[in-house]
Amino acid sequence: MQSRLWIPLLLVLALPYTLAAEEGMWLFNNPPRKLLKENYKFDITDAWLTHLQRASVRLPHGSGSFVSADGLVMTNHHVASTAIQKLSTKEKDLLKLGFLANGLTEELKCVGEELFILMEIEDVTKTVKGAVKPGLSDEDAFAARQAIIATIQSDSEKKSGLHSEVVQLYQGNMYHLYRYKRYTDIRLVFAPEQQIAFFGGDADNFAYPRYDLDVTLFRVYEDGKPIKVEHFLKWNDAGVSDDELVFVSGHPGKTSRLQTLAELEYLRDKGYPYLLQRLNRWEVMGMVFAGQGQEADRRAKDFLFGVANSRKARLGGLAGLQDPAMMKKKTAAEKNLREAAAKNPELKDVGGAWDVISKVQKIRAKNISRHTLLEQGAAFNTSLFSYARTLVRAADEYAKPNEKRLEEFTDANKKRLELGLFSKRPIYEDFELAKLEDALGWMTEELGNNDPMVKKILAGKAPRQRAIELIQGTKLTDPELRKKLYEGGEEAIDASDDAMIQLAKLIDADARKVRTIIDTQVSEPSRQAYDKIAQAKFAVEGTDIYPDATFTLRLSYGSVKGYKEGKKDIPFETHMGGAFEKSAANDNKAPYDLPESWLKNKDKINLKKSFNFICTNDIIGGNSGSPVVNRKGEVVGLIFDGNIQSLVWDFVYTDDDARSVAVTTPAITEALRSIYGGGTLADELISGARK
Repeated sequence: MQSRLWIPLLLVLALPYTLAAEEGMWLFNNPPRKLLKENYKFDITDAWLTHLQRASVRLPHGSGSFVSADGLVMTNHHVASTAIQKLSTKEKDLLKLGFLANGLTEELKCVGEELFILMEIEDVTKTVKGAVKPGLSDEDAFAARQAIIATIQSDSEKKSGLHSEVVQLYQGNMYHLYRYKRYTDIRLVFAPEQQIAFFGGDADNFAYPRYDLDVTLFRVYEDGKPIKVEHFLKWNDAGVSDDELVFVSGHPGKTSRLQTLAELEYLRDKGYPYLLQRLNRWEVMGMVFAGQGQEADRRAKDFLFGVANSRKARLGGLAGLQDPAMMKKKTAAEKNLREAAAKNPELKDVGGAWDVISKVQKIRAKNISRHTLLEQGAAFNTSLFSYARTLVRAADEYAKPNEKRLEEFTDANKKRLELGLFSKRPIYEDFELAKLEDALGWMTEELGNNDPMVKKILAGKAPRQRAIELIQGTKLTDPELRKKLYEGGEEAIDASDDAMIQLAKLIDADARKVRTIIDTQVSEPSRQAYDKIAQAKFAVEGTDIYPDATFTLRLSYGSVKGYKEGKKDIPFETHMGGAFEKSAANDNKAPYDLPESWLKNKDKINLKKSFNFICTNDIIGGNSGSPVVNRKGEVVGLIFDGNIQSLVWDFVYTDDDARSVAVTTPAITEALRSIYGGGTLADELISGARK
């Protein structure tokens, strides 16, 4: 969630396997019907699921939901912050000031944003697996799988007109085709000040009790008019009650609950520490830049927010991996599963799968630095290089048949690629320079001054000098030029003397080489090994097991419930008056300073209104902006975070004191009416339509 949530582990503590009471990020086409019936006497119907599925949306940085028939979408402020930042200027910082549109004509069209509604799911496992013939090398198996996936997606889009994605589930044991309705005309309707959306700042991130109005409202348009929505969530202005059954429908990003002990050890000893090294460096660089003045602070704000949030989330995840008790349980769980599989004659080929995954971690560790720096682009931390790489590779990839292209250049991904490439988002050259200088310096430290690739990239100059040369030597800040180069293809790229284009061409062969190593020597053998392990888990534990998160729509269920912190009872909800109390206790100083709009309207606010609440629903990063609904399918809250105890959900679910954190619906309407002058918008939420 304020990622703010990202990553989990399916621990088999004993056989047969049993889920924790409210564990699971369930597929909409395989919901936990039996568990809900047994534990809550709730019969989940197909109509209920379809309505919630169609009312839920996926945004570039999280989740959301339709909350009116006139295309109104609710999500988190921190999910929307990049879009808000793009609409801000030096003269009008919307992150700082907030925004409310008084009518449709004032709604602001976002830059380069898109939104997806899941319409259909189709199981394509047999088709995908059937294309990967027995006996193929890892290289050929990878190529065959990628080719059939590209073909399935392309054929689906041509037939349905819907954006199509083949999703790998259970680490490669199953494949589902997801078809989405896609919209690109997204307009900002309401956003509070970031100060109240992220009240308490980094100090309170992943904490509870909380007092955050982490909400933003968009409206979706098509052909210049707000879309008419059949499936939207009815607004429940009463909120939640203690012990109430609630559901979260959203797009959890990535979990690691099915990963083996060897892979977890890699993450603990290499993967997470390496990522944290990069995040820490970025954070220092961003803070130094932001310290140059008010405008520099504004330009770096969204970047810094994301970095600080990711850093704290990964620290929490690493703490879980470094917990001997958790790793001991994982060791025992894996041992139990392996022994059970060994006793089953039908699973005789599974045993070596764990050894394969252990072996590839060594290859992964050996290549992590060059892969991160060259292929993932960490050595060139500027959007200008990203544009250049896309242009260079597009010229090469689009000359190939669809099924032979890199994944991001397949027909199914072309519209999305073009939306980002041609975006008119503001680019601040001083900030891009600061990021690139730091990235080139880190690359030099990681690979060494004498590395041949480092020498080619720096061209005999210091990182700062080279960064200046590259930034001053590119014109890719101009979206029209990017479009011209893109449409000109290989001929235009070959003729370009743009410094960033030249850099992208210079490193492309080496970057592709290390990508191929990861794809064919790490990802492909891991996928095949995990396929076998998943078969063993199904055979031993049954098929009622949810897959790891994949940033696709999932359903979780849980209870509104407080917890104990030592001997202290932590209540399930906070109230709006608590924000004023916490601010006063800290002399109204940052990060507990309330916006002026709240201070001047204090007498109008019902301070007893429920503000934030917690529940046991199983969520992770990507769930930010997910609606919380009750048995009737009415929206009662908006997920925006988890407490610090929930960070272990990256790897294992527990509901002892780990909780999801949400904004209540009554707090949103109260703030609109009493603070922001948004009574008309509050009426639309409650009635479900514009008046």
